[in-house]
Amino acid sequence: MTAIRGHFDGRVFVPEEPVNLPANQEVILHVEIPAPAAKKESGGVWAVLEKYAGSIEAPADWSAEHDHYLYGTPKRHETGKE
Repeated sequence: MTAIRGHFDGRVFVPEEPVNLPANQEVILHVEIPAPAAKKESGGVWAVLEKYAGSIEAPADWSAEHDHYLYGTPKRHETGKE
């Protein structure tokens, strides 16, 4: 199955990019209306990551000790004991 973005002009569906099909090819359209927030969001995944970077409060050793915080395993490195 191929997803093709487009719009409905009130009479027909108009694709936003070329479609590699022969003329008069029968197709089945499954219509999904994108969420308004998703349509306004631009820049892709990097823009979303940048938007939320630093917005979550977590311990300073979160990345080094993620197994401890996610699964409750013992910490690998105790801080302040070197």
